[in-house]
Amino acid sequence: MPRPFRFGVNLLTPAPAAEWRAKCRRAEELGYDVILVPDHLGMPAPFPALVAAAEATRRPRLGTFVLNAGFYNPALLAREVATTDALTGGRLELGLGTGYVPAEHERAGLPYGSPRERVDHLRRTVEELDRLLGSEEHQPRPARPRVPLLIGANGDRMLRLTAEYADIAAFTGARPGSAPGSLEPLTAEELEERVARYRGLAAGRAEPAELNLLIQLVAVTDDPEPVLKPLLERQSWLTPDAALALPIVLAGRLEELVARVRAQRERFGFSYLTVLEPYMEAFAPVMERLRAESA
Repeated sequence: MPRPFRFGVNLLTPAPAAEWRAKCRRAEELGYDVILVPDHLGMPAPFPALVAAAEATRRPRLGTFVLNAGFYNPALLAREVATTDALTGGRLELGLGTGYVPAEHERAGLPYGSPRERVDHLRRTVEELDRLLGSEEHQPRPARPRVPLLIGANGDRMLRLTAEYADIAAFTGARPGSAPGSLEPLTAEELEERVARYRGLAAGRAEPAELNLLIQLVAVTDDPEPVLKPLLERQSWLTPDAALALPIVLAGRLEELVARVRAQRERFGFSYLTVLEPYMEAFAPVMERLRAESA
């Protein structure tokens, strides 16, 4: 049987307290299973934002999507994770990645490092979090023995780390672009190869991980070409048809999007989908239809 769908929304825009809480309540009303926050300068600070989200809502899980491990010392991060999990009543899902924007490290006065160094630091961070939070002597204590771990990955070493440790394997559907801090979308065939690589590395797991995909564009429309225009301008190699075929793009009539999401679960195994805040409302009818079909 396929894994049931879960849906998350990544809230990107800082807001005053009342507006932030209203936004989180709206995500809950729309039926999102997870309220997420990213980890970029200029966006909400992840842990206080999630504690505020917990105070405003009852049902959704709360996650980081994803923390830039290069910003954190593992011991200090363990304190943040444990405190946030305790204050949210055990609703935290911890998402980690290496970071991909050199300019943010420069602004923060932190080294960016080579790809190997960033993956090595992420591995040390994951291992230290397991050690520290797994110890009964560590204070503060999280609400549960283990906070679920999501790792965002694409390269081979990251996929290997994800296969070893992650409860949720998150695929961005993109690779680093030619400009620093930019991303270039993967075609369906390229993403399928990455998922197959992950499955091979994870073949010995006792429990399979949940597979996540970050959707970058959602539009329920009879005419998708206008909404594709910004993407086509950024990615000059794409044609409109090629853009519509990208796994990270959902644009078309409602019934087409519902069928596409189901087909991507069948092809890739993606049962947990994340959308960005600007598309929170647009994706809601897709979510509702998928749940109605599964009832």
